[in-house]
Amino acid sequence: MRSIFSIVVPVYQNAKNLYQNVPKLLTLKDMLPVYELELIFVDDGSSDGSFDILKSFVAKNPEHIKIIKLARNFGQTPAIQAGLRYAHGQCVGIISADLQEPYELFVDMLKKWEEGAKFVMGERCHREEHKRHQMISSIYWTLVRRFALPDFPKMGYDFCLIDRQVVDNINQINEKNSSVFVLIYWLGYRPVRIPIIRSLRNEGESQWHLWKKINFTIDTIFNFTLLPARLITFSGITMACFCFLYFLRMFILWFLYHETPPGWMSVIGLLSMFGALLLFSIGIVSEYLLRILDESRKRPPYVVEDVIKIEANEKR
Repeated sequence: MRSIFSIVVPVYQNAKNLYQNVPKLLTLKDMLPVYELELIFVDDGSSDGSFDILKSFVAKNPEHIKIIKLARNFGQTPAIQAGLRYAHGQCVGIISADLQEPYELFVDMLKKWEEGAKFVMGERCHREEHKRHQMISSIYWTLVRRFALPDFPKMGYDFCLIDRQVVDNINQINEKNSSVFVLIYWLGYRPVRIPIIRSLRNEGESQWHLWKKINFTIDTIFNFTLLPARLITFSGITMACFCFLYFLRMFILWFLYHETPPGWMSVIGLLSMFGALLLFSIGIVSEYLLRILDESRKRPPYVVEDVIKIEANEKR
């Protein structure tokens, strides 16, 4: 019996490139004749007709394609988590629907998996993107490397192959407001790195707008580092030292030269600094409390509205 190779593809507003990219992924069945190919497309609440396009491909390729339709847009990480739960493969690949990563490298990744690797990543060595996008992404990955995972890829990754054991580990984690790719790396499996070049999109527009990137960065910092909590501590120590030196200076001036310390200017300045520091600290604590509240509600990270299965080619 042939081994199953599953590929999870999160889909959100990708109608313009699905007609071109789904057939490309289907060519892998000829490139990997010893494997049974399972393509799992997770429609993350698209409103541009992506789901209908995917259904048309299921009708033509019922033995290779499965579609998971989420009730609304939950985000990339929940979409991938949903796909991993429905994947049956002994190993599972993850790639974006825009295919900016070289999908044909799954062949090389599988060879590494056959040699015993449990985690094979496509490590970006170059990005064919606008300088602004590169700058924003580099800030995010620098923060991850500096405060969470020092050996994390400098340009990140979102194209990988993982063993069934790693999939099962991820499926046991129901953490919200997280990054599945940082989570996979955090598990500790030593990755085999294959250098790749991230190419430009052929069709459509990226849904990773600036605000989403900011939220994603905040979520990663709070979920994988102690930086925010430590920042409160260090800020408090710094302000305490500053205030001690300031009042020591005022006391010396008064004791030696009988100078009257400046009045309302110094008081207002100190109160403003302490007020800003207090609000900043409350904001950080609130972020942690919001995440605790989110976890305590026990709401699922995603809701599956519909599944089109491969075996029967019918909606269940």
